Amino acid sequence: MDRLSPLDAIFVDAEDQDPHTSMAIASISVFEGPAPSHEDFLADVAGRLPLLPRYRQKLRTVPFRLGRPVWVDDPNFDLGYHIQRTALPAPGGDTQLSELMGRVMSQRLDRDHPLWEYWVAEGLADGRWALIFKIHHCMVDGVSGTDLYRLIFDSTPEPPPPAADHRVAGAEPAAARLAARAAVDLALTPVRGAAALSGVLADPGRAARQVSDSVRATAKLATALRPAPASSLTGPIGSRRRYTWARASLKQVKAIKRELGGTVNDVVLAAITSGFRDLLLARGEQPRPHTLPSLVPVSLRAPGEESIYENRVSAVVASLPVHVADPAGRLAAVRAELSALKDSREVILGAELASLGGYSPFPLISRGIRAAFALPQREIVTVTTNVPGPRQPLYGLGRPMLETIPYVPIATTVRTGISIFTYCDQVTFGVTGDFGTNPDLDVLARGIERGVRDLRQASEHRS
Repeated sequence: MDRLSPLDAIFVDAEDQDPHTSMAIASISVFEGPAPSHEDFLADVAGRLPLLPRYRQKLRTVPFRLGRPVWVDDPNFDLGYHIQRTALPAPGGDTQLSELMGRVMSQRLDRDHPLWEYWVAEGLADGRWALIFKIHHCMVDGVSGTDLYRLIFDSTPEPPPPAADHRVAGAEPAAARLAARAAVDLALTPVRGAAALSGVLADPGRAARQVSDSVRATAKLATALRPAPASSLTGPIGSRRRYTWARASLKQVKAIKRELGGTVNDVVLAAITSGFRDLLLARGEQPRPHTLPSLVPVSLRAPGEESIYENRVSAVVASLPVHVADPAGRLAAVRAELSALKDSREVILGAELASLGGYSPFPLISRGIRAAFALPQREIVTVTTNVPGPRQPLYGLGRPMLETIPYVPIATTVRTGISIFTYCDQVTFGVTGDFGTNPDLDVLARGIERGVRDLRQASEHRS
């Protein structure tokens, strides 16, 4: 019985607060055909379950919310419940696949079962098939979710033999036991806080530097979190989702950064900024400074921690310069913004705030999270998350994976979100939108692709 980390518990609370929110992350992986049979796919996943113990555990909340939720073995685990199969209508192109993804991601994962699903989709054009991989954000973040590919897919066309399975499901704990254990943890909270404080007092110089960094970060964050100008990008959302994507060549993105400066992340954020600028203009809205503050998650994992399946992230808030018309100028503005955020150490403040959950009573933290999600806000207009994926080809039951397209959830008044993923030599931008307020979501996706082309032209003129 494992208790969720404070950050993982936040994703559960966020979903509990908002009936229109599903905090599942996902991806679509497209493979060469033919699709495996249902029996072969079930057998393949069954052979990998010993490597994925969390796949056979479900979430249990603690009575009276005395403590963070816990993972417990599901005594009635049924693999068939988690493996769905469907077929796309003709012609089986991107439109039909994106519509399927929107429907799948509009539904919450069932808390009575382990929080993951696979959807095998047949009928893609050119004899291809796809796998939708859906998992709750409280189980993984982007980096650890990507590491799961190492376990569910193969680096060669030949699948490995099934892993030995000696697991025996434990009995599901009674509610009284959960409450008693949470009460003990709650009583020990001041002790953990005192231990953390003693560590700080043992190194006062380090503590002073941390305070200085936190003050600078707080000042920057206070500026970043001012309300954005009103636009169609924020407002109430429903439970249904639209989904589409954009594609770019990683080789071209790297060529742009070589000529115009910056990083791969700078270039893709500049392209996303271009897409949002196109969307606003198409809606008859004038892009202005600070119109697009974006939450940008930042991984806090040390090398080798990719396979720790919990959230280890912080975040910064970057104001994307949609008001800048010139493509090269937009990239320069993105670079300047991210450089200032790095200097402000805002990401450290986010990590420190998240860590406070380990030293604070969970009932108070939970109540605060729920209150925050109940309030309207315009300080964050979108989320843009960039996750490096495998650089080597992967295979699913011997079939080559052609591309992977990521999905990021949206919540509260954030009507769009974009997840960036690199696989081999391709970059894909998964674009999530609220269904009712984004009938023109393709304008954003095509604007991202045009943004990359415009930057490439600008870099060629520079060279």
